[in-house]
Amino acid sequence: MTCLGLTLLAPLLLALPRSWGQPCPPVPKNATEFVCTAPDLYIFPSGLPNGILSISVEFTNLSTMGEDALQGLPLLRELHLSSNRLQCLPASLLWPVPELRILDLTGNLLEGLPPEIFHASGLLRDLVLRGNRLRGLQPSWFQSLRALEWLDVSGNQLRKLPPHCFLLLRSLKSLDLSHNFLSNLPAAALQGLAQLERLDLEGNRLWVLDEEMFQPTRGLRYLFLQNNKLSVLPDATLLPLDQLDTLDLSHNALHTLDFCLPEPRDTLSLDLSGNPWVCDCHAARFLHWLRSRPVHLYARNKTLCLAPLEHHNQSLATLAESELGVSCPPTPGPGKQESQELPPDQVGKA
Repeated sequence: MTCLGLTLLAPLLLALPRSWGQPCPPVPKNATEFVCTAPDLYIFPSGLPNGILSISVEFTNLSTMGEDALQGLPLLRELHLSSNRLQCLPASLLWPVPELRILDLTGNLLEGLPPEIFHASGLLRDLVLRGNRLRGLQPSWFQSLRALEWLDVSGNQLRKLPPHCFLLLRSLKSLDLSHNFLSNLPAAALQGLAQLERLDLEGNRLWVLDEEMFQPTRGLRYLFLQNNKLSVLPDATLLPLDQLDTLDLSHNALHTLDFCLPEPRDTLSLDLSGNPWVCDCHAARFLHWLRSRPVHLYARNKTLCLAPLEHHNQSLATLAESELGVSCPPTPGPGKQESQELPPDQVGKA
C-alpha cells in the first residue's frame, strides 16, 4: 500500500473499537510518560494527557500515523517509535511538538520522509533512523535541524549522498552511516560539520576517499572505516585529523603502509588488522613511526603480512625494521611530510 493510502486509512482505524485498536493501559491525567509495547496495537493511542513529556510506542504492529496523532501534546520532548511497521509518516506529524528533543524511528519500514517533516523541529537533538529502507537522504530534511547533535542512518539502503547534504548541521557531533551501500562519498560530503567528533562508515563499499574529505572535520576523534573495500589512502587524506583518539581501518584491501597518518596529540588507538599488508620498506618506515609515537595497535596478532613470501602470515608488529628491506625510494613515511634533498646531479635544475 502507498503512503497516501496508509494516511487515508488512519481515520478508519481510529473508528475501530478501542479494545481492538488501542490495547494499551489507561493513562493518568497527570502522567508525563507513556509506554506501550502491545504487539496487537495497530493505531497510535489517542487522548493522551497534554502534559506528556515522553512517549514510547515500540514493538507493535503500528503501520501508520494520522496527521493529528501528536496534536495537543505541546510539551513532548521524546518520541520513541522503534520496532514497529511504519511505512511512511505525514508531512505535518511533528509540527505540533516543537519542543521535541529525541526522535527514534529504529527498525521500521520507512523508504523515505516528506521534505518538510522537520520544519518545526529546530530543537531536535537526537534523530535515529537506523534499520529502515531509506534509499537516499534529502538535504531538505536537515535544513531546520540546527540543534541536532546525533544522527544515525545506519542499516539502510543508501548508495550515495547528495553533496552538501549535512551543510546546515553545525551542531552535529556524531554521524553514523554504517552498514549501507556507499561506494564513494562526494568531496563536500562533510562540509559544515565542524563540530563532528564521531564518524562511523563501517560496513559500506567504500573503495576510495577524497584527499580533502576530512578538511571540514578537523575535530574528529573517532573514525570507523572498517569492513569496506579501501585499497589505497591518498597521502594527505587523514593528516588534518590530529585530534583522533580512535582510527579503525581493519578488514579493508589496504596493502601498502605508505600513507600518511596524523601526528597524535594523545594516545591513538589504531586497528589495521585483516588487511593484506605487503611488509616491505614502507612497512619499515611505518614501524619506526609507530614505535616512536603514542600509538596503541589493536589486534596485533591479526595484523599480518601477505607478502613477501618470507614474511607471509607473520605479525607486522613482531618484525624488526631491519627485516623489511631498504629499497624504497625516499618518500615521506606515515607522519607529516618531510623535506627531501635533491640528488647532486639535479641541484640547480629544480
